[in-house]
Amino acid sequence: MRTRQLTRRTILFLIAAWAALASPLGEWSAPIARAADAPPYHLVVLGDPHLPGKFLPAKERVLQTISSWADVDAVAVLGDICEEAGTAVEYAAAKQFFATLTKPAFFIVGNHDYIYEDAKNAQGRRVRGSPGSRSAKLARFRETFGVAEVYSSRRLDSYLLIFLSTDHLFSNHLAEMSDRQLGWLRAELAKNPRVPTAIFFHAPLKGTLLDFNERANTDGFVAQPQAELRELLLKNPQVFLWVAGHMHVSATNESFRSDVNVYEQRVTTIHATDMNRERIWTSSLFFYPDRVVVKTFDHKAGAWMEKLERTVQPVRN
Repeated sequence: MRTRQLTRRTILFLIAAWAALASPLGEWSAPIARAADAPPYHLVVLGDPHLPGKFLPAKERVLQTISSWADVDAVAVLGDICEEAGTAVEYAAAKQFFATLTKPAFFIVGNHDYIYEDAKNAQGRRVRGSPGSRSAKLARFRETFGVAEVYSSRRLDSYLLIFLSTDHLFSNHLAEMSDRQLGWLRAELAKNPRVPTAIFFHAPLKGTLLDFNERANTDGFVAQPQAELRELLLKNPQVFLWVAGHMHVSATNESFRSDVNVYEQRVTTIHATDMNRERIWTSSLFFYPDRVVVKTFDHKAGAWMEKLERTVQPVRN
């Protein structure tokens, strides 16, 4: 029986890999159909790599470990891929880094990937970029990762996965999506009103963290536009998961797995830890037909953290 399961998984992986090669990286041309008794769809989440950044060898070992896991179907990278400002050098380092990953990947934009000018001011502070500068860096992102757009969706048998980016050209907020992207999101949800949906975005929803520092739950560190997103989520109860980075929430932080993670009593927020540290944790989402199991792996210890495991039930209309 085990041999048959492995063979089926291999076939499904080859089909998915062919689909990925047939369209730009991060875009998927057709739903992934899985046999009723197939293993769960395993998606690994990487928060804020900040490349090349600090502790690069530790980051490289994380990619090696994920590549060695035979059951991984894809990887989601939640923005702040670049260390500081989305310079050409940083994007080149990011491209080289992820070239070693052997799994299909979804990349989304974070504030450090596009919102700042290359050069800091006289006081050594980052400077918000002009609309032209931001637009150029979004183009650099698309070119680096071979995608036509900075947002996309993928349909599984039982779920819809939506990948959104921070891409507003004028906003003072660090993590705001453009009106065009928000319109696309509305349309995508309207087309799939009965499909349980998980959204991946750089920043978390407001109120899904404890106020463990001065930035938590403030306007610059939550998903924007806040009011419009709240209205949209309340109108679309099929959205049951929101997966985010940005806040660098350690797996040892009380907010990492807490009742406060549930937004408006219906959307569970999964907080991904950044990779710019010696001890790196990654989250794994296992999509079963009737549930999503969330696990956390401690890459320094080389072990799953059993106490942090949780199960999230999708909303079925």
